[in-house]
Amino acid sequence: MGKAVTRWTDHEFAGLDLGDSRLNKRAKILMERFAANPQASIPAACEGWSETVAAYRFLSNTDVDWRDILAPHWARTQERMQAYPVMLCIQDTTELDFNGQETQGLGPLNYEARRGMYVHPTYAVTPGREPLGVLDAWMWAREKRGADGVRPGQKESTRWIEGYERIAEMAAQMPQTRLVYVADREADMVAMMRRASELGTPADWLVRARHNRCLPDEDGEKLWSHTSAGVALGEIAFTMPTRGTQKARAVRQQLWARVVEIGDGKRGRISVTCIVAREVGAPAGSKPLEWRLLTNREASTAEQVVELIDWYRARWEIEIYFHVLKNGCEVETLQLGAIDRVERALALFMVVAWRVTYLMRLGRNCPDLDATLFFSADEIRGTYLLSKTPKPTQSPRLNEVVRLIAQIGGFLARKSDGEPGVKTIWRGLDQVITAAQTLQALREEGA
Repeated sequence: MGKAVTRWTDHEFAGLDLGDSRLNKRAKILMERFAANPQASIPAACEGWSETVAAYRFLSNTDVDWRDILAPHWARTQERMQAYPVMLCIQDTTELDFNGQETQGLGPLNYEARRGMYVHPTYAVTPGREPLGVLDAWMWAREKRGADGVRPGQKESTRWIEGYERIAEMAAQMPQTRLVYVADREADMVAMMRRASELGTPADWLVRARHNRCLPDEDGEKLWSHTSAGVALGEIAFTMPTRGTQKARAVRQQLWARVVEIGDGKRGRISVTCIVAREVGAPAGSKPLEWRLLTNREASTAEQVVELIDWYRARWEIEIYFHVLKNGCEVETLQLGAIDRVERALALFMVVAWRVTYLMRLGRNCPDLDATLFFSADEIRGTYLLSKTPKPTQSPRLNEVVRLIAQIGGFLARKSDGEPGVKTIWRGLDQVITAAQTLQALREEGA
């Protein structure tokens, strides 16, 4: 394995304690193998039959808890967060479809006949959209509905409340950093807002509104129309990136904000700021983009509202993370026989997926960093050999190496193409790390 991969895994897993030094070593080896070839099957990623057997034995070990595997990464993530005055703690849920696989412990997805499980991480992202890692996670499979149509077990909505509680606990440990809980419509629950208020709101919260509530003091007037009445505070303009079948396009929104009181579900009230961002001049055939946000933060000026909208737009970073996890690491192809084994493998792949998105963002946000801080000499040499580009006499910049890796993965690097995305980066990394391993093996053979 290239030295850079070993170096970052050694740092990221410093303090790993699975109760046995051999288990700790095996976890690090698996991380290195998965990071080197995230799209490969476990046998293909491992080096030889004995290592493959050891990998399956590790993933089958019931004494290993997936949370213990992730614990060092969670700690490193919190360390990185403390260098910033504001951190966005983004939460969301994604489903993993294992339909057709004979894996014990799976449950129904959106249809009872589809089988799979759910992952709900908290993803730490700077306001500048640099992902610092995973802070927390839940994994679970739904139970089947009973004869009464009710699904037994804990309500999934409690994940959003528990997510805020854990962020609130972290906030007490980093007083110099203001944490902001960011989530989509599923988190629009008065129970979460009430819990934040009960705790003294140690962390801010910002969620997309799902419910157009009646306001208690406004003769039944609805929340969204009440907020957007009157003159707009200002405007925001940005480019909406390509999402699925929707092409990238310029967006201009008018902004409104108002402090309102809503019922807390316990005959009390909660004071919140409601924001409405409504698109004007949408292209013909396009549905105007409108966001309604709720937050505990003050937003009485256009600048404050724009900042909050920028923070909400950063929520897309967790969608990129899910994309890498599911399509880059191909975790839905894992065939491990039981859900607890899948969870242990996912704990490793969750760190791999973060690593890929981290390199992408650093290459964009900090292009002039020394590439040797992130890649070994063999990986850098392999990059220049595969791209057929002359290697510079001095240490190359991070952006230069990341772009070359992406070109190896299919990025065209035309002037109009902008910066590479995660898909071409993870494809290129696969080939670069293989080249680095070959260079290392040739050097050792010559020795």
